[in-house]
Amino acid sequence: MIEIERKFLVTSNDFIQQAFSNKRIVQAYLSSVPDRAVRIRIKGAQGFLTIKGKSSKSGMSRLEWEREIPVQEAEELLTICEMGMIDKVRYEVKNGNHTFEVDVFAGENEGLIIAEIELQNEDETFERPSWLGEEVTNDNKYYNVYLTQKPFKSWTL
Repeated sequence: MIEIERKFLVTSNDFIQQAFSNKRIVQAYLSSVPDRAVRIRIKGAQGFLTIKGKSSKSGMSRLEWEREIPVQEAEELLTICEMGMIDKVRYEVKNGNHTFEVDVFAGENEGLIIAEIELQNEDETFERPSWLGEEVTNDNKYYNVYLTQKPFKSWTL
């Protein structure tokens, strides 16, 4: 399946009152080479194995394959992942006809908040909530795989 997604920085915590759900996510990578990333994730009480392909030139589209796995297996696989782990709370916020996933990072990436929106095509329009800031879709340093290797707290802003 091709995933079409745009990423944005978030300018305020106003999204929290608008969220209809939130879950803690812990994830790490079995492989983080540029052409494919193999991710292990625990989201709430569920485990997932995800493979993502290389992004398109726009940074918006890429192949994504995901399957749910038993959480115990995900916990075991996390122990053999590459160095660096993502720890975040994901808030889901309905806005117009779309749902934004807003990630509030913790640990080594504390202070970073990113909103993502999945679209049907790259040209699809959507309503921008007031808390949506600069688009960072094509900036690799905002991808989770990069954040495991160079955490937000280590950046010089």
